[in-house]
Amino acid sequence: MVYQFIKGIQWKVLTPTCIVCGELGNKTLDLCLSCRQALVFNARFCKRCALPLEVEAAELCGSCLRRPPRFIASYCAFEYGYPIAQLVRTLKYGHSLSHAQVLGTLLSDYLLQHHQNEWPKYILPVPLSIERYRQRGFNQAIELGRVLESKLSVPMNTNLIERVRHTVEQAGLSRRERHKNLRNAFIVIDQPVPEHIAIVDDVVTTGSTVNEIARTLIRAGVKKIEVWAIARAPLR
Repeated sequence: MVYQFIKGIQWKVLTPTCIVCGELGNKTLDLCLSCRQALVFNARFCKRCALPLEVEAAELCGSCLRRPPRFIASYCAFEYGYPIAQLVRTLKYGHSLSHAQVLGTLLSDYLLQHHQNEWPKYILPVPLSIERYRQRGFNQAIELGRVLESKLSVPMNTNLIERVRHTVEQAGLSRRERHKNLRNAFIVIDQPVPEHIAIVDDVVTTGSTVNEIARTLIRAGVKKIEVWAIARAPLR
């Protein structure tokens, strides 16, 4: 509430500035028109994992046809490229928490337009290990979740699941290495669990993290799991 009050005063007193290029922003978002138009929406994608598809008529990617993930749907608003990649990296590694407000607003706008199911009971941000939280000082998924909670009126739950094993950074690992790296890294610490949950993260690459969380949740009794993320990175 305090943050929203201060932000409201800023809109009235200060001119919004684009957080990408520094040019004049607009009344509702710290992005200029040019940078907003540079955003590449994930328009043609697998309905299960949100991987961008080349074939327009396809509903699912080959990977989801061969081995469906544990979650039922994914909503990843953008393809992972400029300027989204820059905003995400600066949020995570540059401690620019103001970027979470912009990214969270963009994702909430996307969900309000494209979400096809009933809203989940909870938003569940991907948890960090204690070691990584100490290094970074915050969890970017929680910061995004705060915005989504406010915009969508869906409560965020940070007490349902915990990361009990520190893992190396997923970036640079192969799909098999990512899967092995995350095995049994999470546990459910709160019961009873709801039937419907949305896992929130910044970027989905192979989907290993969200799939392992979904596997853990299903074992605890969750029936429907969605994935919400700012962007879906293409597989290399």
